[in-house]
Amino acid sequence: MIITQTPFRMSFFGGGTDFPGFYKEHGGAVISTTFDKYCYVNVRHLPRFFDYSTELSYARTERVTDVEDIEHPAIREAMKYLDMHEIRLTYEADLPARSGLGTSSSFAVGMLNAFYALKGKYADKRKLADDAVYLERTLCKESGGIQDQIAASFGGFNRINFDADGYSVNPVIISPERKAALNRNLMLFFTGFSRFSSDIQVSAEQNLKSKQGRLLEMKALVDDAERILTSKTSLDEFGRLLDYTWKLKRGFSDQVTTDSIDAVYEKAIRAGAIGGKLLGAGGGGFLLFYVIPERQEAIRAALQDLLYVPFEFETAGTRVIHYTPESYEPREG
Repeated sequence: MIITQTPFRMSFFGGGTDFPGFYKEHGGAVISTTFDKYCYVNVRHLPRFFDYSTELSYARTERVTDVEDIEHPAIREAMKYLDMHEIRLTYEADLPARSGLGTSSSFAVGMLNAFYALKGKYADKRKLADDAVYLERTLCKESGGIQDQIAASFGGFNRINFDADGYSVNPVIISPERKAALNRNLMLFFTGFSRFSSDIQVSAEQNLKSKQGRLLEMKALVDDAERILTSKTSLDEFGRLLDYTWKLKRGFSDQVTTDSIDAVYEKAIRAGAIGGKLLGAGGGGFLLFYVIPERQEAIRAALQDLLYVPFEFETAGTRVIHYTPESYEPREG
């Protein structure tokens, strides 16, 4: 039996510049972090007592005798890609899917990590990130960028750069005290489920050319944010920059925000938030706000109808937290 633990991510700056259609020509960059909310993938070989050979449990349960009959596209394609057979897979998570935290990519990374471990093979973090990108973008043909798979695999508070040759993951060098202060000043609220990210990403990809200037500005903000984080500049400037990048993002696609999300955002700003943004592709999910500690009770009161989710930054990325090897002999024929 294998159990993997894979973190979710929050992206602060540069979202959209991780689309291949943009970064292969202009380069791209994001600043993001993983945090202490995880998905768990449990995989073992299914005992041969049943009239089905594969059992999957996620938001629903599937029992099939042929991998091709699996309805979940990522599981089906991953099993074919790594030649997996006769398994029982269960998925659990600390936070819901379709919430703007890269949950589908975290699942893809965690599942691949579990599959490799079940086969007795080691896959490093870059291998897992690359395979997850290939799984979601090529095998499953889902639209989107590539930052989520990388963040979930590597973990940590990073600047990820993209260019025609690939990507590099660079930890943001910041003192533990300053990093803890930033963590304290960030508040996360659940607004409700978003639309499917891949649906919104289709619209975003179609806008790459027409919104090129906006994307170039969003890329430049990554440099500004890194300077704020790594200097003695007040961290409040990080909050103000979040507000600015959110206004840029809102203009990228008409599916990014809704009237109700805009109303919540404005209510938080009036209550004392310096800045914030909707995480993920848009349409719902989690709103992140930068709020000095003295104003946080006022924010919680103003947004009392929303679920507040405390969190801490994490650095481990995906990992196997339980490893019990199994002997497995394929069925004859």
